[in-house]
Amino acid sequence: MRLENKIAIVVGAGQGPGTGIGNGRATALRFAQEGAKVLAVDRDIASAEETVAMIAKDGGAAVAYAADVTKEATLAAAIAAAHQRWGRIDILHNNVGVSIAGGDAAPTDITEETFDRIVAINLRGTVMACKHVLPIMRRQHAGAIVNISSTAAILNYPLVTYKATKAAVIAYTQQLAIQNAEYGVRANCILPGLMDTPMAVDTRARVGNRSRAEVAAERDARVPLRHKMGTGWDVANAALFLASDEANFVTGVALLVDGGAALNARG
Repeated sequence: MRLENKIAIVVGAGQGPGTGIGNGRATALRFAQEGAKVLAVDRDIASAEETVAMIAKDGGAAVAYAADVTKEATLAAAIAAAHQRWGRIDILHNNVGVSIAGGDAAPTDITEETFDRIVAINLRGTVMACKHVLPIMRRQHAGAIVNISSTAAILNYPLVTYKATKAAVIAYTQQLAIQNAEYGVRANCILPGLMDTPMAVDTRARVGNRSRAEVAAERDARVPLRHKMGTGWDVANAALFLASDEANFVTGVALLVDGGAALNARG
């Protein structure tokens, strides 16, 4: 019960179609298993409600809320709803991101429309969610923000906007950490590597007209640790640590959860 009596907002608590569990849903479940009350936020309210049903079946407490990260007003409303319902907000977890599914492209092929759309989802949404939760956490003199970046930020990644936005998430998280340390608010980010999630594997299979098994096998082969991708639970467990009081003296960290993949790239 590492999050007992904590109030957590998970933005991106639903997931797209496919096999397995996504990072956001796994994190919402793990937070609830550890005692937090969770506001499960997603653009797809039906998917958020599925997450809430899974939490309830496990004996946890959660409420679904519809919000679109490209619309600041909906994020502000979600945060206000959590605060009104529970009286405080202890954790904000930002887990929304898009790459191939958003039409991302190589530097010579990217369009303005695609670039702007992906930036709005991957970066602006995180910035705006933090904007509205920070005044609450500052008044409390306590709070933990966990943002999801990606190893794409530091490795060779072919698509321009995903890499740029995920690198920006690291820099923004560091800014949050230093500018809010005096208020007792911590901010950290996670860099997932090759993960076996619906967004990462099933999307690539659909776009490439390939079998899921083929895509998964290729990705597994690139992971040094056991030659096996991580799962949403690996990201969720890292998020749990960073959100909990066990990480009380940890802020401004970019935590790799990648099975050693970044070590290969660095030589």
